[in-house]
Amino acid sequence: MTTTIPTLTHFQFSVDDDGVAVVLMDRAGESMNTLGPEVAADLNAVLSTIEEDSSIKAVILGSAKKGNWMAGADIRFLRTLNDPADAVEMLQSAQEGFNRLERIHTDLGKPVVAAIDGAAMGGGCELAMACSMRIVTDEKATQLGQPEIQLGVLPAAGGTQRMPRLIGLAPALDLLLTGKPVRPSKAKRLGLVDEVVPREVLMDVAKRRALEAVGGPTAKAASPIERLRGVLNKDALTRLATEDTPMGRKFVFSKARESVLAETKGLYPAPLETLECVRIGLERGFEAGLKAEREAFGRLVVSPQAKALMSIFFATQDLKKENGTDDPSIEGRQISKVAVLGGGLMGGGIAAVNAIRAKTPTRIKEVDDAGVRRGLGYVAKNVKEGVKRRRIDKRHAQRLQNLVTASTDWSGFGNVDLVIEAVFEDLDLKQAMLREVEQHTTSDTIFASNTSSIPIGDIAKASSRPETVIGMHYFSPVEKMPLLEIITTPDTADWVTATCVAFGKKQGKTVIVVNDGPGFYTSRIIGPYMNEVAYLLAEGVPIEDIDRAMTSFGFPVGPVVLMDEVGLDVGVKVAKVMQAAFGERMAAPDNISKLVADGRHGRKNGRGFYLYENGKKGGVDESVYATLGVVPVSGTSRDEVRDRLLLAMVNEAALCLEQGILRSARDGDIGAIFGLGFPPHTGGPFTWIDQQGAATVVAKLEALQEQHGARFAPAQIIKSHAESGATLRQ
Repeated sequence: MTTTIPTLTHFQFSVDDDGVAVVLMDRAGESMNTLGPEVAADLNAVLSTIEEDSSIKAVILGSAKKGNWMAGADIRFLRTLNDPADAVEMLQSAQEGFNRLERIHTDLGKPVVAAIDGAAMGGGCELAMACSMRIVTDEKATQLGQPEIQLGVLPAAGGTQRMPRLIGLAPALDLLLTGKPVRPSKAKRLGLVDEVVPREVLMDVAKRRALEAVGGPTAKAASPIERLRGVLNKDALTRLATEDTPMGRKFVFSKARESVLAETKGLYPAPLETLECVRIGLERGFEAGLKAEREAFGRLVVSPQAKALMSIFFATQDLKKENGTDDPSIEGRQISKVAVLGGGLMGGGIAAVNAIRAKTPTRIKEVDDAGVRRGLGYVAKNVKEGVKRRRIDKRHAQRLQNLVTASTDWSGFGNVDLVIEAVFEDLDLKQAMLREVEQHTTSDTIFASNTSSIPIGDIAKASSRPETVIGMHYFSPVEKMPLLEIITTPDTADWVTATCVAFGKKQGKTVIVVNDGPGFYTSRIIGPYMNEVAYLLAEGVPIEDIDRAMTSFGFPVGPVVLMDEVGLDVGVKVAKVMQAAFGERMAAPDNISKLVADGRHGRKNGRGFYLYENGKKGGVDESVYATLGVVPVSGTSRDEVRDRLLLAMVNEAALCLEQGILRSARDGDIGAIFGLGFPPHTGGPFTWIDQQGAATVVAKLEALQEQHGARFAPAQIIKSHAESGATLRQ
């Protein structure tokens, strides 16, 4: 029988002489394979051919796109869904398609081997699990996972049903509730994949395994000894004692729910919906689980949380394509060597990401040998941690560490392309550093300051070539915080901006570019936020009440804890810079200065608002209240505390957009979320204004202005949008 090849747009289809159908996904016009209605139509045609053609004995499902198997659902399409019923209908079709794929093996005896090279994420992972076997390459790009939770939705093409049955309840919940991907070796240990092979032999091995499995779900029956070993191994016994019994499953779900609520504070509905879908599937059966899955997805995909999280996803994707200038044709120059001035927490962290992520030789300059040792030690610590977490191959660790050298003089600066200054927050010192750098580098070496508040234009006044001066504001700890805020002055050359943006991406950062001004964007909007903390403390609002108000809203830490982390002395210095620039609007009670005068600098010296013992934070240091001259009184509602703090920050963000510090509301959302921990489920300050309604936000600000003064006067841009009804995020 000659196979009739269907007409396909997004797949390649062939059948070899052994009766093995080779189906290669190849979404037309796209660099990656994604699932959407058009692809689903092609898949159904492929399945019909395989089902009806008796000459086809087995199937290999691979990809024509090297290094990309299936990235998952087309998120652009998901973003257009505004009716839960439309989502449910779409998912019913997707579930039926994947069920058909599974039945090709279970009912027709034709094994379907997923030959995976590259990412199999989201719907791609669900597609792979519907196959009878999964063989993956050992390439770095190959990974599997269900990241839907990070977009505010859940796997809804059978993922919540097949994964627990495939790898066990507890491991499945770990992957489903975190969205984290797994590499080939771990996927093999979990049982998510069957075999890991080199890319060069993937298709050959897939064909061999497919032919071996022809005729039934299992190639050969396990021997009695093998079956006994399977029952007696540690993982199997654990599973039998927990998830394979009603009481055990109840315990697992209870602990998982407890963990989810502790992590999300109930602000994200997707994790709880995921848990419920898994529970229903295990207790009521596969079909009931699929029904619960698609209905939950329908509710979630139209939720404000999902809309907000998807907007963040698209914003970060757009930023990856931009060069930070108004001219997309501008190309950055190659950075072959970097120098870092200062080897402390910031300088050492910058050097570490230069080596580990950007793979770029870096020279640290410090004032003495102790500083040199500290800087190199910080890099070594990060490399060691990377090896421990298996992010760095042990064989490459020493090479990465050797990329960073250090000295107490200017040797090695003659061929540096980029100098990143990370010294103390002092204008005179930074200008002195700039002058010296220009004496020891070439005319086109870029000088980037890591200042958090001093205008770059003020630093550049010391330069003979201000077009090469820019700000690169990192966040602590550098190796963990994802944002890089790049600050340009009117003199900064476009090629300098494009070069620094490209290098920031190479460091693994999400990069936003803002215009110069005191505090730029992130430090500026956190100023009123921290000032309002000082006002609340002066009124006697308890420290714990202030922190809980914001963590319950979704901030990772409360503002008082943050003060301790940053350093009270640093906060006072930045507050003075901001007040000098913006006047009374940025003025605050002088109570934090009293704490600094009392020797309280926060975590770094073990004395702050909280108690610290052996580096670990304890409860509130009650003696703080006496130093502040107040008696704590719990009378201010959590909502009032939250509104005062939140609206102070949001209003300042709007002023930054109004005054041209920000290039877009999108960048403001990304900067606040990735740099300051603004709750992701809100989408950022501008998306939050749009969700609340600008008129509602103006009304709240005006009420606070009447009660507390001009610092809450609404930004004109919010008032204008309240009048027009337009949104800030277009």
